[in-house]
Amino acid sequence: MTTDARTATGAPPGAQAVTRALGLLHCFRDRPGELSASDLARRMDLSVSTAHRLARTLVAAGFLEQNEQTARYRLGPAVAELGRLSLHERGMHRAEPELTELARVTGATADLAIRSGAHALILVGRSVDPASGLGLRRPLHSTALGKVLLAWARPGEDDLSALPPLQAHTDRTITRLDALRAELEQVRAVGYALNDGESAYGVRTLAVPVLDASGHVHAALALRSTPDSLTDARLPWFLSRAHACADALEVLLLPPAQRRIRGGA
Repeated sequence: MTTDARTATGAPPGAQAVTRALGLLHCFRDRPGELSASDLARRMDLSVSTAHRLARTLVAAGFLEQNEQTARYRLGPAVAELGRLSLHERGMHRAEPELTELARVTGATADLAIRSGAHALILVGRSVDPASGLGLRRPLHSTALGKVLLAWARPGEDDLSALPPLQAHTDRTITRLDALRAELEQVRAVGYALNDGESAYGVRTLAVPVLDASGHVHAALALRSTPDSLTDARLPWFLSRAHACADALEVLLLPPAQRRIRGGA
C-alpha cells in the first residue's frame, strides 16, 4: 500500500499486517487444534506464502506453535497466558465455586458467558474444555445466554441490525429481526431467557443476567439440561437457584461502586 493510499484510508503503517495477524489467530476460534498454512490461507483468502510468513512471525512471538512432524500450527503459550490473565482481571475465576455448586444442586450444566461480537463466549463452567481452557462461542440469537446479553445490552451494543444474518440451527430458531426484538422484550419483562431446542434438539436452557448498577448486563448465567428435566413445572425452582447464584456473582465479580443498590431495612 502506498503512502497516499494509507493517508486516504486513514490506516497507519503496518495496520494491514496487524489485522492479518489477528485474523490468523481468529482462525482457531471455530476449529481448535492444528491448522496448516494452506488451511490458514484459505480461511484468510491469502496466498500460502503470505499465510506461512505471518504464522512464522506469530510463532516467534509465542502466539502460535508449529508441530515439527506435521508443520501444522496451533495456538501458542502467549495466547493461553493472556487469556488466563484476562480471565483473572475480569474476576471470572471467582465464579467457579459458585457454578460448581449450582451444577451440583440442579444437576444441570452451569455456564457463565460474556459477549464477544455476535457470540456469547462461555468463560467459566462445565462447557469450558479443562485441557485447553477454551470455552464455547455460541450465536446470540439462538441461545438463552445470547438473548440475555442482548436484552440488557449497553447503549451502542443493542443495535440488532448490526448482527450477521440470523441462521437457523433447528426449525425453532428465531431468524427474523422483528421476532428477535419481540423475544427480547419478553425476556426483559420476565427477567430470564429460554432456549427451547433453538440451538439443538433435546436441549433446554434458561439464562439470567448478572447486572451492574446501571442495569446493564455484566455477564449471563445459564443452566442447560433436557426438556424432561427442565420442565415448565420445575422452571421456577431452577430460576430461583439461578437468580440466587447471579446475585452472588454480582458481589464476586463487580467492585462495590458498580453493584446494584438493593432495598434494605
